[in-house]
Amino acid sequence: MATYIAELFRKTHMRKNTIKLFMITIMIAVWGTGFASHLEFYQEQNQDTTQIPADWFLRDPETDHLQGVSAERTYNTLLKGKSSRTVLVAVIDSGIDIEHEDLKDIIWTNTKEIAGNGIDDDKNGYVDDVHGWNFIGGKTGNVSDDTYELTREYVRLKNKFENADEKKIGKKEKADYELWKKIKPEFEEASAKAKKQYNFYLTIYDNIAFGNDTLKHILGVSKLNQELLEKINSEDQKIQIAKGSVAIIFQQAGPDADVEAILGELKNAVDHFKTQSEYGYNTAFDPRNIVGDNYSDLNQKGYGNNDVKGPDATHGTHVAGIIGANRKNDIGIKGIADNVKIMSVRAVPNGDERDKDIANAIRYAVDNGAQIINMSFGKAYSPNKEVVDKAVKYAESKHVLLIHAAGNDSKNDDVEKNFPNRYFLNGKEAKNWLEIGASAWGADSEFVAPFSNYGSKSVDLFAPGVEIYSTTPENTYKNESGTSMASPSTAGVAALVMSYFPELSYSQVKDILRQSTRKFDNLKVNKPGGRDGEQIEFNKLSNTGGLVNAYEAVKLAQTLQSKKAER
Repeated sequence: MATYIAELFRKTHMRKNTIKLFMITIMIAVWGTGFASHLEFYQEQNQDTTQIPADWFLRDPETDHLQGVSAERTYNTLLKGKSSRTVLVAVIDSGIDIEHEDLKDIIWTNTKEIAGNGIDDDKNGYVDDVHGWNFIGGKTGNVSDDTYELTREYVRLKNKFENADEKKIGKKEKADYELWKKIKPEFEEASAKAKKQYNFYLTIYDNIAFGNDTLKHILGVSKLNQELLEKINSEDQKIQIAKGSVAIIFQQAGPDADVEAILGELKNAVDHFKTQSEYGYNTAFDPRNIVGDNYSDLNQKGYGNNDVKGPDATHGTHVAGIIGANRKNDIGIKGIADNVKIMSVRAVPNGDERDKDIANAIRYAVDNGAQIINMSFGKAYSPNKEVVDKAVKYAESKHVLLIHAAGNDSKNDDVEKNFPNRYFLNGKEAKNWLEIGASAWGADSEFVAPFSNYGSKSVDLFAPGVEIYSTTPENTYKNESGTSMASPSTAGVAALVMSYFPELSYSQVKDILRQSTRKFDNLKVNKPGGRDGEQIEFNKLSNTGGLVNAYEAVKLAQTLQSKKAER
């Protein structure tokens, strides 16, 4: 049986979609004792990352031979000595560590609010919202895990149609009934698969961990290597099994294989499928009582709390760092934009976000002055899409640019729905929307991330989203991959342009980013989700056919600025 780690974390939610390109293929045969006798591991990364700088996404193909956003080149040439204004970017996500050493100086502060006094000083409906708001928290704490929208729809429709007679379904219920017929097998298959995968990976992990711990204890060492393993010579069956379970790793991954690292990857898989089984596909689980709102009231506002970090801010903190990690200090990393403030709006749990929360999060960000909103999340169903549509239209009326990750399912978004999106229920489209796919660093067949969604109509452009090194909670940093990283790469460029060219409207900035993309003539790439060896022209994966490009975007903005000055 074989699988990929990228596939393990492929759920439609962007947060689960921060995918590592470390991929593992596993083949297992079980002895009578239940221990693994064969286990094959290998690393299969798109390119060798050992020579790739951590800040590759900031680099330029001409000066650095890397397909980044060209931020460094832009600052060192076109923008050198230029002045800028501060741009406010809202990050609707899992939360942000606002005390992070590389973010604390760029975190937005609501100056109209007095921290900690328990009063809604600015009378915006949110008490003590000093750095943003948390729509999935309440008086007793915060939502961490939640179900998938598929599960919630399954529960809703099951209550209506499980024992229904199709012949007696009225016209008003017909659409829901047809949805039930689609969702029922989809949910049941996904739920069963998650449980099966959890048990499968747990067995593998337990067997290898047992062998590893047993042999380390016998040898009195903290870490195994192949040389130590070969010194073990025992007729004890337990020790033989332990040795066999670890030896296969070195046989397949080489003499320098890191057993602990491989166990760590397996543990990630175990935890992922455990969370899916216990929370995501659990029809009896519902954490909404923590929030304490009237969930059925889609127009309700003011619920939540002011904890903008939440229980797990890894994803949101990483996204925030890509956009604008402090470029003026000498620690950590550099973000793309050098004059931004980041507003944290927490609305994305470990599970699928809810339409009501997303709608309120967009409205909150707009009402508090955000000029750009980054949205690195998504799902396959949107039962209350109308409230999200209204919020998107509201953002458009207030001239706010929305930037959204296309998804990590290797799917064509023109064909398979991914929410939220630019398309309204009435058939019209939002004019303030950019949809972003994920790219890697080299312009060859592996240029497009294998997990990235795409679409010649629905996706606007691609941006760096593979092995992006950015901020994580508690003053740490790490690589993450996903369209979740490509979206803030684009938001950072948009903020850069807005910052140095304040006279430009949001629609002009959007058009500039689209018109200035870096093109690749005749570049054929491996098609995401395609068969082995199947390729497609890169320019057919989005409606601009290009990669976000800060250098050309600034040049285009300068041209527009000059033309305006001449008039």
